[in-house]
Amino acid sequence: MLDNQDFSISRNQFPADFVWGAATAAYQVEGSVDVDGRTPSIWDVFSHTPGKTYQGQNGDIAGDHYRRYKEDVALMRQLGLDAYRFSVSWPRVLPEGRRGIVNHKGLDFYDKLVDELLANNIDPFVTLYHWDLPQVLQEKGGWKERATTEYFCELADVVTRRLGDRVKGWITLNEPWVSAVTGHITGEHAPGETDIIAGVRAGHHLMLAHGLALPVIRDNMTRPDAQVGITLSSTYVEPGNDSTEAKDLALLVDVISNRLFLEPLFKGQYPKELPDNFFLPMVPMEPGDLEIISRPVDFLGLNYYFRTLPLNVEDFSTYTIRQAKPPESQYTALGWEVYPRGLSELLNRVYKDYFQGPIYITENGAAYEDVLEETKEGPVVHDPERTAYLAQHIGAALDAIKEGVPLKGYFAWTLYDNFEWALGTNARFGLAYLDYPTQRRIIKDSGHWYSQFLKNKV
Repeated sequence: MLDNQDFSISRNQFPADFVWGAATAAYQVEGSVDVDGRTPSIWDVFSHTPGKTYQGQNGDIAGDHYRRYKEDVALMRQLGLDAYRFSVSWPRVLPEGRRGIVNHKGLDFYDKLVDELLANNIDPFVTLYHWDLPQVLQEKGGWKERATTEYFCELADVVTRRLGDRVKGWITLNEPWVSAVTGHITGEHAPGETDIIAGVRAGHHLMLAHGLALPVIRDNMTRPDAQVGITLSSTYVEPGNDSTEAKDLALLVDVISNRLFLEPLFKGQYPKELPDNFFLPMVPMEPGDLEIISRPVDFLGLNYYFRTLPLNVEDFSTYTIRQAKPPESQYTALGWEVYPRGLSELLNRVYKDYFQGPIYITENGAAYEDVLEETKEGPVVHDPERTAYLAQHIGAALDAIKEGVPLKGYFAWTLYDNFEWALGTNARFGLAYLDYPTQRRIIKDSGHWYSQFLKNKV
């Protein structure tokens, strides 16, 4: 049962056309990694490499969404979602990574998924790249190579030609910062490289791929209300203490964590405050690149989870920053600070300084140590901390709207527990609990709260 805590917020306080949804990513939920023509992605290889993921776990089965998508759409309908944000598995659609052979069985899956969503009055928001580069392209240099930008355009063309008449929201990339930095500099994500030059090259090529794909997508999307944008990771940065070192570092962390991608997108330049002889000389820039990257988008997606409070640099080559952890704050199971005000502050800042068009919160959620309880009434998962997290951040989103930010939607991360990248199944973010041995989906108390909120019952 839900506790009766009053969060003093209702759906009626938001604009009538505000979009409410939940999000997933292909490798985290689909499973079926070696069926119907799919080839390995960098995450298949990375997760099968000893020591890279929690207990050596992988996404071979994950949420079995490839076979259970109808069950999952029924879950979305039960929750009352307006929209579902999912990503396309690149190697499922183009097994060779490029337009040599289109895998029609793989493409058919997304065709059927979109139709099933629409039949249940749920709008599809499709992310074309959520970190699962085909391994065959990685072996050719991956995102370090400029040619990958053209291959991405081929993926965008193939997918949008098939689905462009029905999809409402198109997102080119999810969190290019994570792909570049966590995948190529810190090595915590696939492809697991630890080379700052590789990270800078990858970051620039990811953004170039985004810009090159925009006209391709626009040419193929024929649904009248369709729009295309990009999703960036974001964090609200404040100094970890009052020292000059912490204040200076906070400015630098903001440049690298937020502005490194916001400024090329919306100002056609890389931040001038980047350290001398550090990032910019490594960028594989060619004439016209920044003009392509800064082509206008219809909307911006922002993913927000926590505040960053830098104290000092431990290892800049791997971007390792020591942070403050205020004892009065609440923290998730991953040690992430719960700081809803950071979301409203961040939305206001992005709107005022970078983009005055529609903004969506494309991910927001929290991992806690959920426990499945079998009761006489059936299985239950009590997660009051997550319920509070969602309510507080939705309240922060409402604050931003009241202050003039053109916020158009909110997608909870995530629909149900999934393969959470290097954290494996050790991090549960879902509105529904995934019982991995049985593949049962059990709506958590937070999911019931979200559903009741969407149905104007709380």
